[in-house]
Amino acid sequence: MKSNQTTNKLIRQLRQSDIVAFNDLFDQYSSRLYHFAFGYLKSKEDTEELVQDVFTKIWETRSRLKEEHQFQSYLFTIAFNQIKKHFRSKKIVEKYLQHESRDLADKLLLEPNDTYWELTETVDRLVERMPDKRREVFVKSRIEGKNALEIADEMQISKKTAENHLHAALKFLKEELSRENLIGLLFFYIHFF
Repeated sequence: MKSNQTTNKLIRQLRQSDIVAFNDLFDQYSSRLYHFAFGYLKSKEDTEELVQDVFTKIWETRSRLKEEHQFQSYLFTIAFNQIKKHFRSKKIVEKYLQHESRDLADKLLLEPNDTYWELTETVDRLVERMPDKRREVFVKSRIEGKNALEIADEMQISKKTAENHLHAALKFLKEELSRENLIGLLFFYIHFF
């Protein structure tokens, strides 16, 4: 573990948009953050996504970061809020599936209707908006059914890069579809998870 003095220096550098300092802080805290979040989420994929989301937030708010003890508290507060948000959205979808619209969920799965086709068209438009490589990774994963290693080999990129592209694509789709309304979010969970 780096000393508080070194961590404070990294935070000062990060406030100046130093990517090396950001990477050093990621290396310093990501493992602890992962174990903390995994204790709640019990899912490797959800936990990895959460850690990436937390550090994305750290980068976005870098100009307002404080010294080390406050930084660590801030980091874990973001993580805990993301965990609560995860369970809230999961609960909403489960409630929707179990009580309010089992018939509608069945229709989305079994009987494509106007809503289904509209959402499919929305997804197609959203996929077209993705950067080329991200779109290619998404199609190979979710349409062609290939895993990250197969995609990496085909595209001559690292497995981690393929996973990052897929994570970004799914996050983008989830955010955009959730704006459609609850049925858009339900469509996302049924078709892409």
